[in-house]
Amino acid sequence: MTTTIGRVLRDRNAGLYLGAVVVSGFGTSALWLASGIWVKELTGSDGLAALCQLALWAPTLTGPLLGTFADRTRRKPLLVAANLALAVLLLSLFAVDGQDRLWILFAVLVVYGACGVVTDAAEAALAATAVDKDLLGDFNGLRMSANEGMKLVAPLAGAGLFAAYGGARVALLDAVTFALAAGMFALLRVRENAPVPDRTPLRARTAEGARYLWGHARLRPLVVAGGLTMLTSGISGATVYAVVEGLGHSPSYTGVLYVVQGAGSVAVGVASGALMRRFGAGRFGGAGIVLTGVAAALTAMPSDAMVLAGSLTNGVGLPCVLIAGLTAVQRETPDALLGRVSATASTLMFAPTAVGIAAGAALVESTDFRLLLPVLAGARLLIAAPLLRPRARATSRRPSA
Repeated sequence: MTTTIGRVLRDRNAGLYLGAVVVSGFGTSALWLASGIWVKELTGSDGLAALCQLALWAPTLTGPLLGTFADRTRRKPLLVAANLALAVLLLSLFAVDGQDRLWILFAVLVVYGACGVVTDAAEAALAATAVDKDLLGDFNGLRMSANEGMKLVAPLAGAGLFAAYGGARVALLDAVTFALAAGMFALLRVRENAPVPDRTPLRARTAEGARYLWGHARLRPLVVAGGLTMLTSGISGATVYAVVEGLGHSPSYTGVLYVVQGAGSVAVGVASGALMRRFGAGRFGGAGIVLTGVAAALTAMPSDAMVLAGSLTNGVGLPCVLIAGLTAVQRETPDALLGRVSATASTLMFAPTAVGIAAGAALVESTDFRLLLPVLAGARLLIAAPLLRPRARATSRRPSA
């Protein structure tokens, strides 16, 4: 495993790509927290502060449509242009100096989220071209580790910078990270052919990606399992404050649980490539879902040690099916469709989180989390079952080898 990771990190394109992910991810995570604090400070409203997350999240629901744009041009120039455009756009937040200018912040966040959908699709497609296919599993795992690592440190940095200098300085930091990412993408050495002009209506091109994904016997089970797992993750995530209260801690203890979960995700990201080669994408993803079931059961127990163990186990298990799904999409999808298929897969896997959070917020008010979490544990075992069947193992080993 160490040798393979070394090969990934020594690869020039992979190193530049991961560097771009790290620096832009740092800025994004910093602004993610600071934007809510900014709105709360200006308005005193918890609801308006929460809308910042909605503004960033909402464009992912149009992923299949936005991902189509990543197939209409070469991906490297698209990534350079999009990152530079976001760097310039973020400078407009220096104009936000009161409640009457908050519309600028929300507008920027919506555009920010939409660009993120397009760039995620372009990044997934470009990685399949720029990185050796034998290293894609390791590469995607390291990318996940980098993203999770940034989530551990960047929000604190963003909050500290906001407290010292205000929201505009956090936006400036994010702009600088996007400019650096654009430079790293520009340095990638990759040959891309210009896409063949296609006069097919946009709706038909979007549907083509969805049809390919849904009709693929190896991709569909992974993507469906990923979406269902993230749905249950949203529900269980809504119980976190009830869990912390049940342990007798203040709400700030939630931060400890998130840090422990993030550490688990970083660890499994590093090991994911070797594990997929050993067990195949189906078993790797299925085993991860089983671990999230174990995590839900542990979190229901009235013990700090068990809840911390549950957070760590959840952090290890949750990324597995997501990494397996993305890697399989990259390996199994023709280049001409890869942008829209990867965006469709991302929407199907991540959008259910929002539904889960809403459902969990309602359920936690009427149902004891000590009953709800074991039910979720059982549901996750059922979700994992199709990926762990012998037939699923046989069909999923090839794309992840």
